[in-house]
Amino acid sequence: MTTATVTSPDASSTSGPSWTPRLWGTLIVLCAAMFLDALDVSMVGVALPSIGSELHLSTSTLQWVVSGYVLGYGGLLLLGGRAADLLGRRRVFLVALGVFAAASLAGGLVDDGALLIGARFLKGVSAAFTAPAGLSIITTTFAEGPARNRALSIYTTCAASGFSLGLVLSGLLTEVGWRWTFLMPVPVALIALLAAVRLLPRPVEERAKGGYDVLGAITGTATVLLLVFTVTEAQGAGWLSLRTLGSLAVVAVLAAAFLATEARAAHPLVRLGIFRNGSVARANLVAFAMAGAYGGFQFVVTLFLQHLLGWSALKMALGLLPAGAMIALSAPFMGKVVDRYGTARLLPLGLLSLTGAFALFLRLDEHSSYPVLVLPSMVLLGIGFMLAFPSVNIAATDGVADEEQGLASGLVNTAIQVGTAVVLAGATAMITAGSAGGDSPQAQLDGYRPALLLVTAVALVGLLIAALGALTDRRAGGVAAREPHYDEPSIEADQAPVLAAARTEALSER
Repeated sequence: MTTATVTSPDASSTSGPSWTPRLWGTLIVLCAAMFLDALDVSMVGVALPSIGSELHLSTSTLQWVVSGYVLGYGGLLLLGGRAADLLGRRRVFLVALGVFAAASLAGGLVDDGALLIGARFLKGVSAAFTAPAGLSIITTTFAEGPARNRALSIYTTCAASGFSLGLVLSGLLTEVGWRWTFLMPVPVALIALLAAVRLLPRPVEERAKGGYDVLGAITGTATVLLLVFTVTEAQGAGWLSLRTLGSLAVVAVLAAAFLATEARAAHPLVRLGIFRNGSVARANLVAFAMAGAYGGFQFVVTLFLQHLLGWSALKMALGLLPAGAMIALSAPFMGKVVDRYGTARLLPLGLLSLTGAFALFLRLDEHSSYPVLVLPSMVLLGIGFMLAFPSVNIAATDGVADEEQGLASGLVNTAIQVGTAVVLAGATAMITAGSAGGDSPQAQLDGYRPALLLVTAVALVGLLIAALGALTDRRAGGVAAREPHYDEPSIEADQAPVLAAARTEALSER
């Protein structure tokens, strides 16, 4: 599953035994932005009751404080990734990070529900540009192999840590006031922006060649936006309602138009040939399943602990902390683990651990205790994300040419966001149907269990896909891990000796 690609001499310079302070600074800035993106996803959830009470928002309106962010983030990631390739990764990252800071400030100051939802949508849009731009800066700055694996492991564990720690921070900040959950990221984003201006590399040739696929951008963005919107609204409208079915039919038409456009466009937004790289294709499917299953699981666990067991928001956040702490502590050494064992082995192990965490929670009842139910699942969850999250991001960008790293990054982030939205919507529908509107402990449990079965099944599908990738890699005899891979429209194989010689000469000069 792991492949090697020919890199430029500049990128290769990062493959040495040590990194310069400037290189570390670059990585820290990118990690800070990703940490804020992930933090923002989870931090607002605990504050929702306080937001609804102060701004007098109904439950259906309040959900859009969360859904607005997901809609902007998931809907525009493909466009964000391609914009990074065409307009320059550094430029896109800086502008989007500035917009994120401004939207965070606006969200903390507004007194109107519609304006708050608009601010959340704008934050999601900005994250749709910072995430693929930041990831592609890493993959084009650090040479593929140990250096990139180390950088991506640190980067992705920062993202997972941000999501987990967001629950704890939100519990603390909500006690002071819900507005602080919006205002706290502002100074961090501004400091990261100032540091990014100074530290982010300025490559001579940063932009990909090619024109703009306007029709592809319109149809692709509309497809993802409408899909996320449909699954989010389906719970209220009804999954079999004319509105939902009609909307899904339009999604299918838009998706067909998008694929037809990309197949014929001279400079497509998404070059479909990228999926001929088996590592990329499988990584996106696994990312969809992994993120979707966890999104649904977290929602069920939050309801179970707060509504059924009566935990406070802060107690719940602290109870879930072990998983986030394990992920954060794994950052320094996961790169070496990936180098030694490879993503093809680690992905199935990670998904197996995640599936086990979700399956264990099926034992829940109204008398469940933390040591017996919650803690074992949190430990398995931490192990699963330690192994799977860095591996899936590495696999999703393996063997992809530098000029398409933004595209590859946008694809995997889109898979994560859309997977979260789709599975979360399905889990919500099952909770509502299973409980039949009852508030008794048994009625609530009757809703939680089908949702957990769905989550476990989705994770199991991801495990099977990851295992298939490992089996394919083994049957190939590990050839993909030992020989260079040249993916269209990257350099031709007959040019490899020339660039390899240049790379060797550059390293020897150091």
